[in-house]
Amino acid sequence: MAFMAEGRGTATKGREPQRMKKKLVVIGAVAGGASAAARARRLSEDSQIVLVERGDYVSFANCGLPYHIAGEIQERSKLILRTPESLARQLAIDVRVRTEAVSIDTRAKTVTLRRVDTGEESVESYDALILSPGAAPIRPPIPGADLPQVLSLRTIPDMDAINRRIDEAGARRVVAIGGGFIGLEMAEGLRRRGLEVALVERLPQVLLPLDVEMAAYLHEELRDDGVDLYLADGVAAIEETSDGGIEAVLESGRRVSGDFALLAVGVRPEVDLAREAGIRIGSLGGIEVDEQMRTSAPEVYAVGDAVEVRDFVTGETALVPLAGPANRQGRVAANAVFGRADAYKATQGTLIVRVFSLVAAATGANEKCLRRRGIRYEKIYHHHGSHVGYYPGAGRLALKILFSPEDERLLGAQIVGTDGVDKRIDVLSTAIRLGASVRQLTELELAYAPPYGAAKDPVNFAGFIASNILDGDVEQAHWDDFPDGFPSASGFLLDVRDPNEVEREPADGAHVIPLPELRSRIAEIPRDRDIVAICDSGTRSYYACRILKQSGFRRVRNLSGGYRTWSISRSCARPEGRS
Repeated sequence: MAFMAEGRGTATKGREPQRMKKKLVVIGAVAGGASAAARARRLSEDSQIVLVERGDYVSFANCGLPYHIAGEIQERSKLILRTPESLARQLAIDVRVRTEAVSIDTRAKTVTLRRVDTGEESVESYDALILSPGAAPIRPPIPGADLPQVLSLRTIPDMDAINRRIDEAGARRVVAIGGGFIGLEMAEGLRRRGLEVALVERLPQVLLPLDVEMAAYLHEELRDDGVDLYLADGVAAIEETSDGGIEAVLESGRRVSGDFALLAVGVRPEVDLAREAGIRIGSLGGIEVDEQMRTSAPEVYAVGDAVEVRDFVTGETALVPLAGPANRQGRVAANAVFGRADAYKATQGTLIVRVFSLVAAATGANEKCLRRRGIRYEKIYHHHGSHVGYYPGAGRLALKILFSPEDERLLGAQIVGTDGVDKRIDVLSTAIRLGASVRQLTELELAYAPPYGAAKDPVNFAGFIASNILDGDVEQAHWDDFPDGFPSASGFLLDVRDPNEVEREPADGAHVIPLPELRSRIAEIPRDRDIVAICDSGTRSYYACRILKQSGFRRVRNLSGGYRTWSISRSCARPEGRS
């Protein structure tokens, strides 16, 4: 199978490039900066490499911080990946912790450094400079956001402060403000620690990279696991209570109390150093870079959460603060410093997060993004088992696939389920990166054994469904086509589920004809009305549409994702707390 890729890289063969001796200064460590420094040493044994870090930790697993708070990663030391001593010993890197860069002279090619503890300043020259300043947690301009009981989680000291609040101060209830990665991971982790958790999100959904109907599965999961969830209701102020706790005053006027608040409303690129040096800052507030991570200043590069990147699907500028892209950017920048041909082409924002018993993942563009940018797309919903049903323990997967009806290119995917989400999102992420069409999903030969999948994997099935739409075998209806309920008097809702399913979850206004009876009862269906067929997941209703279409019916559509997608979508914007 040949993927529809625009171009392919070619391997460089022959002798190793001529050795270069340079002085490289890297400002900021962790993912991007530490990766750049390590790669630089592998490329040049002769160069002087200086790594400057404002804090005490040069390489730590910041993605693991919530899991240490939850108690799943018990040893704090496991989060420290590299120490200044190990970098000096193994890679001969001059590591300077508790040191910050205060200014850059791009003409003289010097950096002024200051010791955080003593205030002593020094000037360091460079042949090449890599900036990895990262991003800082956003503290919104609301009264009380600067109270000592309002914490954030970005670094190991932040993690330690939260643990002290629980272990030493005896905190039992937390107000988490923000429903992104940190808010969700901490809501789960704190519940594991036995704390009461209220999660407040200003928007109508958690985890913004998902579309709202896919995030609705997480809303149910959070409530089922005891989280008080407040959606579409921002925090207007935070007040200190008489017992030393806090009370969040919501925009609706409701009040939510806790022993402390966790502020997790996002991050902002730290670009002051670059801006003051005259380095160009982009429209989104990040440092502008090219494909080699070069900034507008000669021999100055930037990587990580502080840089603006190109969105792989839309081609537009984006800020994507993820560890994987930061690591790759660090490598690309080091390669460029030492004359290696390499490029960081784009970011597609592949993500995954666990929320109690569910896993949510996404890659590429979501529907909100495509609609906002005026990009034509088609979507499908699909429900499938994580492996064959006859093998014990199969979980459910809910998939949403977005693709172009014009060139059939895969544009984005979202999955929520209990098992096998990571496998499928990685397959779909790879397909997007290689320019696959949605039809080509049918051709993927994926590993199968009863404990792990099915002979027709959910990814294959997504390709089959999309191909049926592209070939005109079926027309679709979607849950958001009916904002006021199922089809009105001008429409006809055909429910082909079994009677026990209908009794358990009736679809209002539906005419029920179980699929096995459809051929013998086809006279009950009007030919002069718009027909929407529905079943549990969209498979049997597809069969019904094929029967009707081949029997002369012309105005027939299948409800994509079936009753499962319809029912979950009805709770999308429920703003009240746990019920």
